[in-house]
Formats: sequence, structure tokens, C-alpha cells
Amino acid sequence: MTDSRQPLAGSDRTAVGTIIEPVPGDERAQVTLVLRRRSEGDPPAYHAGGDAAPLSSSVLGEQYGAEPTDVERVTSYLEGRGARVVDAHAASRRLRVEADVQTLSELFGTALHRITRNDGRVQTRMRSGALTVPPELADAVVAVLGLDDRPQALTRSVFADPRAQQASYTPLDLARIYGMPDGDGSGQTVAIIELGGGFGQSDLDTYFGGLGLATPTVTAVGVDGATNQPGQDPNGADGEVLLDIEVVGALAPKADLLVYFAPNSDSGFVDAISQAAHASPTPAAISISWGQSEDQWTAQARTAMDGAIADAVAMGVTVTVAAGDNGSSDAGAGVHADFPASSPHALGCGGTTLHSSGGTTTETVWDDGGQGGATGGGVSDVFPVPDWQSGVGVPDRSGTQKSGRGVPDVAGDADPQTGYQVYVDGKAAVIGGTSAVAPLWAGLVARLAQARGKPLGLLQPVLYAGLGAGQPATGLRDITSGNNGAYTAGPGWDACTGLGVPDADIAGVLTGVVTGG
Repeated sequence: MTDSRQPLAGSDRTAVGTIIEPVPGDERAQVTLVLRRRSEGDPPAYHAGGDAAPLSSSVLGEQYGAEPTDVERVTSYLEGRGARVVDAHAASRRLRVEADVQTLSELFGTALHRITRNDGRVQTRMRSGALTVPPELADAVVAVLGLDDRPQALTRSVFADPRAQQASYTPLDLARIYGMPDGDGSGQTVAIIELGGGFGQSDLDTYFGGLGLATPTVTAVGVDGATNQPGQDPNGADGEVLLDIEVVGALAPKADLLVYFAPNSDSGFVDAISQAAHASPTPAAISISWGQSEDQWTAQARTAMDGAIADAVAMGVTVTVAAGDNGSSDAGAGVHADFPASSPHALGCGGTTLHSSGGTTTETVWDDGGQGGATGGGVSDVFPVPDWQSGVGVPDRSGTQKSGRGVPDVAGDADPQTGYQVYVDGKAAVIGGTSAVAPLWAGLVARLAQARGKPLGLLQPVLYAGLGAGQPATGLRDITSGNNGAYTAGPGWDACTGLGVPDADIAGVLTGVVTGG
């Protein structure tokens, strides 16, 4: 290495785990490079209250993708040093690069070690410290992801304890309780991001047949070598996958569901979102039920993923993301928001405890008092307050005099004690967690996009429009009772359930904006 090498901003990682040995230099590995935009800043968000049309993937690429000259220059440099560019996608600014570990380590100024996690059962690659890049690439490359392939995200689902279960609902029950408009998602596509697990056709046929519905068209899409692998983790990743599919599919059975399976790494996560967003046809919604506390990501990975979600929104996609299942701490010390729910381009989805019977509905913040989880929610440490959220009274971050993007935006039933009836690996189950709320909102978006005849994109500029602190939002039922640890619910937006859960006016708010309804 020479002094002319440039540090890669935001690439620093901390060593965690038990080192076994250096990764052999001749072992092959793949990484994802993210290049700079040809224009400064993210593309403008498309939303139902605006006048602009959503961008196509090609137009977005021409205006906000990578410069073709950057793609050519970086490709030429890498291939001249023994790497191979497996795929180049200028519109999403990504290069997928393969080489032996020695070459990759030399290119990006690091050393890779094999480590064990989970009592030695799982081995992954680890690096520590910051990356550097050759001066020839320093101006063009903004992220190098996947060298370290430690698991990046956790599922946001919680299985109900039968001894504590109080009630359970099908997605169709919740559609009625929340006053969702009629619709079956005809003509819409919903993408679902998964970082493990799988689904079997027999589970889907059994579940939807039990609801009296035809089984939706569900297609597995592999990303970075990952595939649909059902039957291996019924209490974990399989439960997540089938929960997501069954909730979206029940609400929008005529929509096409594309399930993107990616490795659970920062590169896999970013690649899955980008591939889903730039697919044809463009999805109405992308549902994400995986996440991790903001401080457990590198800055380069957060920025790359936020940029991928920003691209999706510019193309008219609504990206629904679970806000976390560990209360205001997000399973860490102090208070933390969960990412990618904290992305200002994502619709953060929090959780409630729901009791509905005999025409009477009561709903509070989901917090099982340490016995089964609590809704995530809080204030971002890294993203500023968006313009559309500036008037609703987002508090300062704990211990500071600075505010940030408040999470969540909306909510829905998430308590496993009042959870969702699903079918996983041949068995009926009840699952909760904010993992269920992201596909619930994605299914609602599919119905609304069908009714509107146009995509919805970013919902928040419409949902938050004109609101002040303590004011309830039209189209949402305010949840004003309960807490998630550091934050307490009250009138208007709060860091437990956001603006609230859907009500019967939601269709008029989000589809009537441009039609006069």
C-alpha cells in the first residue's frame, strides 16, 4: 500500500467473533461496488400529492445513475488487476465484482479472517478498520460491500407463546377491522425482500385455500447466489418468509408476488432492494421485514441502502419497513432507531396490541413488558428530520439537543399475543412482530394503487400534510395509550405507533389527492 491510497468514507467496521484463521488468498469471493451519482443528491421522491410522474428505471439511470465513463473506468481498472466484473447496472450504480481474496484485499486495503459465531456453528468472513481504495477509483467508488459477510440483519417476527395468546386474526380480519378498501391487487406487483428461509407451494395452497382464496402467483428470485430454501428454519427465517407472503397474498391475491432471496449481508440486502426496484414491471410496493439498529451498520452501507430506497421511491414504489421488535432500545444500550425503517424514504411500520370483538376495538402500543417484545420506535441518529415531518413534534435524541427522523410513521397489529394466523412448514401458527406490519401495509398499498390506477410512492408527504404536534392525521386512527420503553404514545405522531393505524378514510386520503375524492 502507498500513501496515495484514499480512505473510503464510512467503511470502518469493528471486529466481533472468534478468529479461526486468515481466509485463504485463493478463495473466491464477490463484492458489490456502489458508484457515485452523475447528479448530486437523491432523485426527487414521487408521491400521490405531487404533480410529477414517477421515473422509469432508464430515465432514473440517465439522470441519477452512474456515469457510463465511471462504469467503464472502474471496470477496466479492476479487470486489469485480476478481478472480474460479473454484472454492471449503471441505473442502480452497482458493479458486482468477483476475485480471489488476496486480490480483493489488496484492492481495498484490508485483511479478511474466518470467524465463528453462534457457538461455532456459523463461519463468516470478517474485516476490521476502514477500507482504502486506489487513487484511480477514489472519486468514483462510494461503497464496497460484502468483503465482510457477517449477518447484517435480523427478522422482525415473533412467534406467539400459546400460554399467553389472547387473540389472533387472519389478514382478512384485519382488512375489515382497519376499514381497508375493497380490492385484490389486480395489475399490481409486490416485491418482498428475504435474507434467508424459504416457502413451499403446499404451504401456500393450504393457507390460501383455508381463507377461501386462490393461491397468488408467487415467484422466488435469487440474488447474489441465494435461493428459496424452505423447511430448514420453521421458527425463524421460514416463519418470516411465509408470514410476509401470506399477509400480502391474502390482502392482494391477484397481485404478482416476487420474493427476492439474498444473502444476509450488507451487499445482499442492497442488491436485493435495487434488483426489486429496477425490475419490470415496477412494483407498487417493496416489503422489508428485516433490520438492525442504526449503529450496527457501516455508514457506507446505510447510505447505499438509503440511496437504493430513494431510487425505488422516485420510480413510484412504496417501501414498507418493519420498525423493530425490541422497544426503544432496539436490543442495544440506550435508545436506537432501527434501519432501514429509519430511512426517510421508507415507510416505517410500528406495532400495536389489538383486541377486536363484537364490534368493539381497542388498540394500544405493543409492549409485552420484556416477555415477548415491543414495537421499535425512536429518533434517528443519522438522518435529519424530513421536511414533511418537521411540524409534528419529533423529540430531540436522548441526551442531545438535536432531533432526527422520527420512527415509525404508521402502525398495525404486531403483538404475538394478538397475532396473525399463518401456516409454516406444514403447521398452523400465530406470529406477530412488526414483520407483519410491513406486509400488511404493502398489501394495503397494492389495493390503493389498484383503485388509483397509479403508484403511490412515498406516502408521508400526504399523510403528514399540514399536521402540527398533537394533531391526528386523516385516514389513520390515532393510538394514544402505551409506551415502548423510552417513548410514550399520545395524541398525534409519537415514536411508538407514528400517526396510527389505517382507518376507512385512508383510501380517500391516498387515492383522492389527485382525483378530487
